Amino acid sequence: MALRLKLRSSISFLQIRRRFSTSILNPNSNTPLTSKEKSRAALSLLRAEKNPERILDICRAASLTAESHLDRAAYSRAIFRLRELNYFNGIRAFIQESVARPDTKSERSISHFIVLYGQAGMLNDARKMFEEMREMGLDRTVKTLNSLLFASVLAKDYKEMKRVFMEFPNIYGIVPNLDTYNTVIKGLCESGDSSSCYSILAEMARKGVKPDATTFGTMIAGFYREEKFEDVGKVLEMMKEHKIAPGISIYNIRIQGLCKLKRSKEAKALFEGILSRGYKPKNVTYSHLILGFCKEGDLEEAKGLFEQMVKRGIQPEGDCYFTLVYFLCKGEDFEAALKICKDCLAKGWVPYFTTMKLLVGGLASISKVDEAKEIIAQVKEKFSGNADRWTEIEEGLAK
Repeated sequence: MALRLKLRSSISFLQIRRRFSTSILNPNSNTPLTSKEKSRAALSLLRAEKNPERILDICRAASLTAESHLDRAAYSRAIFRLRELNYFNGIRAFIQESVARPDTKSERSISHFIVLYGQAGMLNDARKMFEEMREMGLDRTVKTLNSLLFASVLAKDYKEMKRVFMEFPNIYGIVPNLDTYNTVIKGLCESGDSSSCYSILAEMARKGVKPDATTFGTMIAGFYREEKFEDVGKVLEMMKEHKIAPGISIYNIRIQGLCKLKRSKEAKALFEGILSRGYKPKNVTYSHLILGFCKEGDLEEAKGLFEQMVKRGIQPEGDCYFTLVYFLCKGEDFEAALKICKDCLAKGWVPYFTTMKLLVGGLASISKVDEAKEIIAQVKEKFSGNADRWTEIEEGLAK
């Protein structure tokens, strides 16, 4: 009954607010957009939108569902922006409104909405949605239980995560699976209680659930975070007992863990060891190392790793470019930052405004005003919304 009243309320809210159309997604054309085009347009618009009602209108115009990866990304971005704006009533009304649609009433959709509530820090709403699933004509399943556990982790309410894990399987007759245990292990590690994961592994053994690489990788990350290096060794031995070989993903976790502790030289030694054994690194492997050395102020090592990555034919991701440009600017190596930024722009990626402002100001300080203006022109072309800010900066360069 309570859910029906909420849904009626949300539908009324929708009727009051429905003064929008898909033109919000494509204002300069009358050509109808495909579903995928709507999702992409919504993602783009949500990146910079700060008006909470307009954020909701963008989502409604795109008719987002939980069945599409692009739509799930747009939902997540919208909730993130709305949480930043403390627009919790809007989040609640929008999710209730989404649940009321016949095309979003499925186990997968409800699981996604539960996670979105967790992302918004609205865990009470997430739990209520799980508890009221029967009123929607849906069964509570291990998938929706896992979503509630993950929502608790996202909301950083680890006490509630433990309560749900301990009580809900018995209350609702749900048998935990591997994802259940992995989610709980993730929460324990994030809360600084990685040692409790051993008891979770013991329960898994009693219930006949075999751990996987994700189980052990999460534990390794947790023990690195807590600087419990002996436990890292124990987990690696446990992996051998379970005949799980430490692939590149496990080494990436170890490298990242060491870099976060400002032990990037040790991380590089580990990296060189796996190279000698024939492992093929990925772009994320280099990204961890580059960020680590940048944070420790060793920009030459970071630049060398970037060059090595490119020579190996490994494509850097946007964040790797952004990191290097930012730290090179902070280190006043503006020429190197300019070179990497040009490569980045050529691939269609633009670093954050603050980073670009650092670069432009730095280039002007070493008498490279023309290069600074060229960068500004490229950025203005890609982000017309920031044109006025860049024009003001450009005028300042000429003085």
